[in-house]
Amino acid sequence: MTDVQTDLLKVIGGIAVILVFASLIGWALRRFVAPGGTDDAIANLNERVRAWWGMVLLLSLAFLAGRTGVIVLFALCSFAALREFTTLTNFRQADHWALAATFFVVLPVQYVLIGIGWYGLYSIFIPVYVFLLAPIVVALRGDTQSYLVRVAETQWAVMICVFCASHVPALLNLEIPGFEGRNVLLIVFLVVVVQMSDVLQYVWGKLLGRRKIAPRLSPSKTVEGFVGGVASATTLGGCLWWITPFGPLGATLLAFVIALMGFFGGLVMSAIKRDRGVKDWGQTISGHGGFIDRLDSVVFSAPIFFHLVRYGWSMT
Repeated sequence: MTDVQTDLLKVIGGIAVILVFASLIGWALRRFVAPGGTDDAIANLNERVRAWWGMVLLLSLAFLAGRTGVIVLFALCSFAALREFTTLTNFRQADHWALAATFFVVLPVQYVLIGIGWYGLYSIFIPVYVFLLAPIVVALRGDTQSYLVRVAETQWAVMICVFCASHVPALLNLEIPGFEGRNVLLIVFLVVVVQMSDVLQYVWGKLLGRRKIAPRLSPSKTVEGFVGGVASATTLGGCLWWITPFGPLGATLLAFVIALMGFFGGLVMSAIKRDRGVKDWGQTISGHGGFIDRLDSVVFSAPIFFHLVRYGWSMT
């Protein structure tokens, strides 16, 4: 077993311990507080914990499978997220060619470029070439009704679901002196910190939440939950410095940045849902909603994290 696999198993083991503890709490609450299963909050908690077991298992298998496993996993997540996003947009028949190209050309090409490590192209393929060519494809179909809205929605969907999400496996391409062969741990650091920030914001909000931070966007988010969750995730990130090339201070600062970006990502995606009049992006993940509901924080933090690490630690 390699050192990377050993470190991965340590982190996965720690997460498993937390999930076991959460499962026991959920079982106790269901058994002694709401034996009839009538408490919606307790039922939702247990659904979330069960879903986390599945997600952690899937992520763990991808991480242990190495580079190919990680790239394939996030490509599939991008496909699922893009599908969810497009169900809430104003697409018309004239957009079908552009939409098909997005799913079956743009998405796979972006992840192939990630796979071969062509930074000079995967960093501009979508924000330059796709952003310019997609409106041309739509315009050639001749339907001008709500043209600007339709094109903007397509571009936003591709940016969030494909471009931003692809920066997670892109971390595998960074060449960091003394960190060779360990880049998968950068992904572990990013995902653990951002997702734990979401969870801890929820926990702190339930325990101490009083003041709504953005009541019209996300009524469940509170100032206390935000401060407690970001602070706790930042501390967690500092404690995970040993799996990174950053050192304790660098890991703490980067954890703070990505936890903060994750929070704002959640707010932005909540604003889109409110605009569309829906509570969740989908019902794929029990207790969590859709793929975008779980990826919203990651996709906003991943590009920032990638470039901070690239310009601060990498030689590429």
